[in-house]
Amino acid sequence: MADLILVNGKIYTMDGELPRATAVAIRGERVLCVGRDEEVKGLLRSGGRTVNLKGKCVLPGLIDAHLHFESFSLGMRRIDAETESVEELLERVRERVAELETGSWILGFGWNQNVWGGVFPTKEMLDGVAPEHPVFLRAKSGHAGWANAAAMRIAGVDRSTEDMDGGALVRDGEGEPTGIFLEDAQGLIGAHIPEPSQEEAVAAMEEGQERALEQGLAGVHDLDGARALKGWQILRERGEMRLRVCKSVPGQLLEQALAVGIRSGLGDEWLRIGGVKLFADGALGPRTAWMIEPYEGEEERGIATADMEELRGMVRRASAGGLASFVHAVGDRANREILDIFAAVRKEERARGEGHLRHRIEHAQLLHADDWSRLAELKVIGSMQPIHATSDMEIVDRHWGDRGEGAYHFRTLLERGTALAFGSDCPVERIAPLVGIHAAVTRRRTDGMPGEEGWYPEQRLSVEEAVHGFTLGAAFASGEEKVKGSLTRGKLADLVVLDRDIFAIPPMEILEARVEGTMLGGEWGFAGEGFDCGD
Repeated sequence: MADLILVNGKIYTMDGELPRATAVAIRGERVLCVGRDEEVKGLLRSGGRTVNLKGKCVLPGLIDAHLHFESFSLGMRRIDAETESVEELLERVRERVAELETGSWILGFGWNQNVWGGVFPTKEMLDGVAPEHPVFLRAKSGHAGWANAAAMRIAGVDRSTEDMDGGALVRDGEGEPTGIFLEDAQGLIGAHIPEPSQEEAVAAMEEGQERALEQGLAGVHDLDGARALKGWQILRERGEMRLRVCKSVPGQLLEQALAVGIRSGLGDEWLRIGGVKLFADGALGPRTAWMIEPYEGEEERGIATADMEELRGMVRRASAGGLASFVHAVGDRANREILDIFAAVRKEERARGEGHLRHRIEHAQLLHADDWSRLAELKVIGSMQPIHATSDMEIVDRHWGDRGEGAYHFRTLLERGTALAFGSDCPVERIAPLVGIHAAVTRRRTDGMPGEEGWYPEQRLSVEEAVHGFTLGAAFASGEEKVKGSLTRGKLADLVVLDRDIFAIPPMEILEARVEGTMLGGEWGFAGEGFDCGD
């Protein structure tokens, strides 16, 4: 018998055998039955609860398949650097200076020089508002950082500081560092920033879970580092986990992970090991994505952030040890190199009688036409972020030109058989899956740009296809499609209730949809004001 039934709803199950229903019965943490109201009502036990959905839309619990949860959570306590002008951000820094003791670090995240006209800011701009406080503000892409003179003095960075493999300093015409640090060069400053304690990180992550639940998320794939992995374990031990988490292993700890035998799938329905997170290149914003041909009007082709032979060896060792590889690749050259590596590794897996590992390319933002079918052929998952397509469309046109036709190729990849998992890349973008669904369906920004048809409209997805990427697609990417991702008998009772039917309204109105409630394992993790959740 059921402990809880939800009736009178518009339920989109994402289960091909029963795609639509009006009611769901739940026993304990699992779905007992999905069907029509009259079929489900008779299953309620004495004393059980009934929720009348009053025609509201229900989806399986949404899953963000790529974000950085600790960074997002800690970032809620730092300066929001995503502003329309550099002057606005400088004013925020000035305000923080007034709040802190001299010498205290000022940190922030989210600036994008492309919004400010395409020119990188300089250390002198920060010096004007924070001459005695070290300041380091990371770009929205996460692949560049902006420091002032005080921070550079602490780090010992001056014109004699050399660039490094996988990173560079932006310099003026006389070779003087301007205060912009690209890719791994950010570590020159980062090494001197006091690290938050483990307990500070845990407290921030606990708060971050609340924000995620309010957005309809039941699960996340977290690609942050070792402290985040420990943080999730602490929350699990305390019984304070309120999201289901697939956690990656940082690439720099691969050998240690292999030495103790950690394999993909280790864990339970709350916390599970996914794979090892590796990097092949940078990002489009700072023009460090690794390209086959130069950026438009330039000679630069971006940065390979790893030696490809070393990366090949890491993917091979991870595979042999039972760990999938989640590889960051943005530019077409980076994606091609990683596909070549996966092709070789798949041959080795077949020779061993294996091939079950859910290898992924994270982002896959630009693929050469010759590579459009290769993800499907190699059974490599495209872990993509639809919101990047609408955020980046202007800089794609500017820096990639006609190659933008092959950018954020959701429709093409799907039609060629690629398994897609969708996420946000938060805190690069908002932790808001409905915004991601809107971007995939419309290829338009929230203000309607670039027009009714959208940007490269042939790549638009249906609402069902977009929701699939945030449900079953994400569950498949973590090897959990048998227990989550659809409202199916026997699966976890994870679901989200929306105030309107996003399948039936004009696509631009998806942005106006509001989460009424988020359920995990038969219990409401979030219930909005005025929502009768039956408690």
